[in-house]
Amino acid sequence: MMNRRTMLTAMLAGTLAPATRAFAEGGMSRIPAYAFSFAALSGDDIRLAAFAGKPLLVVNTASLCGYTPQYAGLQELWNEFRERGLTVIGVPSNDFGGQEPGGTSEITQTAHHQYGVTFPITAKAVVVGAKAHPFYKWAAEARPREVPRWNFHKYLIGRDGYIAEVFPSAVEPADTRIKTAIARALADS
Repeated sequence: MMNRRTMLTAMLAGTLAPATRAFAEGGMSRIPAYAFSFAALSGDDIRLAAFAGKPLLVVNTASLCGYTPQYAGLQELWNEFRERGLTVIGVPSNDFGGQEPGGTSEITQTAHHQYGVTFPITAKAVVVGAKAHPFYKWAAEARPREVPRWNFHKYLIGRDGYIAEVFPSAVEPADTRIKTAIARALADS
């Protein structure tokens, strides 16, 4: 005969087992964004852990896109909010329309020389599908209806390391919705 404590323990274990198993089998949604890193355009690594506790705006970029002028707006956000803790990270990708066909020198020419970007830029990465960078797989699992559908899709990561807001390509960096979300993420403690 089972006593009450043994019965409650067995019931609790049965309730928690599926969640524990799902996490152990690759449930990435419980992992914060700060667990990931990207190869940098410069060849080093951009470890998101270096920005733990600070908001991040992660944007997939492309040099030959109609949205490429958003680089200037992203730089303005970086200038406006970096002293308060925001980091903008550009992730060049050739996933949409083949609009990032070049290598490091071409990406550098567009981002740094043409648009004056000083925020971190990663090496070219895949952002959708089975071969997506682990950060983008994590984001797709967390927000399956808000995955990148084109270049300059924006994920705002809050201080807690989880997705706070998502902005599609057409939302310009200077848009009030983005600035308000960043200000809110910076204010959260």
